[in-house]
Amino acid sequence: MCLRHSRIAWLLTFGLIFGVPQLGHAGNVFLSGHDPDFHALLGSNASGAQDIIERGLDFVRDSNTAPILLLESGTENLALGDHSDSEQGLIASGYTSGSTPGNHYVKVSAAQFATTDLALYSALFIPSDHGGTLTGNDLAALDGRAAAIAAYLAEGGGLIAFAEDGDRVPAPGNPQPQNYGFVPLSLSSGALGQSEVGFLLSPFGASLGLAPTDINGNASHSFFSTTGGLNPVDFDAAGDIISIAGTVVPEPSTALLLASGLMVVARMWRRSR
Repeated sequence: MCLRHSRIAWLLTFGLIFGVPQLGHAGNVFLSGHDPDFHALLGSNASGAQDIIERGLDFVRDSNTAPILLLESGTENLALGDHSDSEQGLIASGYTSGSTPGNHYVKVSAAQFATTDLALYSALFIPSDHGGTLTGNDLAALDGRAAAIAAYLAEGGGLIAFAEDGDRVPAPGNPQPQNYGFVPLSLSSGALGQSEVGFLLSPFGASLGLAPTDINGNASHSFFSTTGGLNPVDFDAAGDIISIAGTVVPEPSTALLLASGLMVVARMWRRSR
């Protein structure tokens, strides 16, 4: 066999043994209809809310010690009532402002977020709108960088986002940004305000270190009717999915392109034998 044929055969063998190569290291996502950034300060179960923030961040950071990026333009939502400062909820959960490794966060506004290098951070922390400080402008800024967020996750970045039911200061003009529209997954959600009574933790949720007491005793404001392939974390008493989490897998089109290339090489090798 000539040298050219040997190289082709070696490439085929490598592909068959090791499969289609992965691009980057897919990141973790935690999405929830809870608003623990509110209840970490206010409500009857502050410790449970703090645990949701801590366990969720542990999962999405995946041992990456780089600081967290907090998106918060301001506290305009507080004028609506039933809202609090999400930054204070993050602080109550054990995180401090700072750009060094560890349990630190850097806060940016919607305008700053447009040019922020996401790769410098272990996770994006998106506050709740109902209960927290996520505004329509913040959500529009997220939508404006949806492609960058998808690329960030594909390279191993993390994303955590809490309740989105539309109870926020709106963005100027219409249409308004879609709830969770910046998440690069096919999922759907709805508004559902309720007290957390009889909520159930899934086995996957338990594997994150959450306890049944963490998801009961406060309030939640949204649910998920489709999960985009993520795992249910907890359910309300009626069986609605309140939180979902998991690893974002590579785009099917990428895998298909790589597989197609391998098939072309296989045909070249067969014809040249």
